[in-house]
Amino acid sequence: MSETRAILKRLGQALDKIVVGQSAVVQQLLVALLSGGHVILEGVPGTGKTLLVKVLARLIQADFRRIQLTPDILPSDILGTNIFEMNTGSFTLKKGPVFTEVLLADEINRTPPKTQAALLEAMEEQQITLDGESLPLPDLFWTIATQNPLEFEGTYPLPEAQLDRFLFKLVVDYPDPAAEKQMLLNSQAGFQAKRLELTQIKPLATVQQILKAREEIKGVQVADNLLDYVLALVQKSRQFPDLALGASPRSAVAWLQSSKAQAWLNERDYVTPDDVKAVAFPLLRHRFILKPEALLDGVQIESAIASLLQQVAVPR
Repeated sequence: MSETRAILKRLGQALDKIVVGQSAVVQQLLVALLSGGHVILEGVPGTGKTLLVKVLARLIQADFRRIQLTPDILPSDILGTNIFEMNTGSFTLKKGPVFTEVLLADEINRTPPKTQAALLEAMEEQQITLDGESLPLPDLFWTIATQNPLEFEGTYPLPEAQLDRFLFKLVVDYPDPAAEKQMLLNSQAGFQAKRLELTQIKPLATVQQILKAREEIKGVQVADNLLDYVLALVQKSRQFPDLALGASPRSAVAWLQSSKAQAWLNERDYVTPDDVKAVAFPLLRHRFILKPEALLDGVQIESAIASLLQQVAVPR
């Protein structure tokens, strides 16, 4: 095992110990980090979404900012603004929280579309434009947005164009009883999520090591028949009877990149069909739109993805 892979393995183990009961989400979050793709974390309150992101940022020593999004947040509150200085007679840029390495956009569906759209250029082009000037963001720039699936009143669902800019949508469910008991034991032992800066969390990696891992992942081999497999899955989704909207060309590229990251984390330098399947659910669940008649029949997005994977032949 290479040194970089060993570091990522220890990173996952540390996250599992602190945010207990979310091993699958932790693994998928690491795949997204290594792919350089942004993430939606969806789950009911109190399931550790914010804690997970804060701990991961601390473990990799990344600059971390959090935005609590509300209906009155303006684009300038995220991007920043040029302020006129009376003393100097010139404008000075006051940078917003988007100028960071790990950005947590809490409750993104609670802020209006104008403010949601302020993140579009940053997420897609890794830069923002203020007063006609393009300003680059850090090399690692990574957005994790959270949302509550149960509240619809006073929310602004993300449009398809913005959803497609997120690599994964991860569903954070309730932990099982054993994991929840471990949470209580951790609390008894003195762990306080609200006082995270005071807990003994030692960094395990650096931003440069994460960027180095991304470079290593570029060398993961993908056979031609695997490329054809991904292409067949994407094209099949566009003709799927239950779907009004299938996978976009952007999602095909994202599927390939995340499959390579999945293979790399599994200590392989080549992609297998299992890697492609492993990332299918988080990659597609926010991109597919069911037809009204499918919704009336009780079809779920998860079952549509499973059916898609079953209907496309796996390469030998």
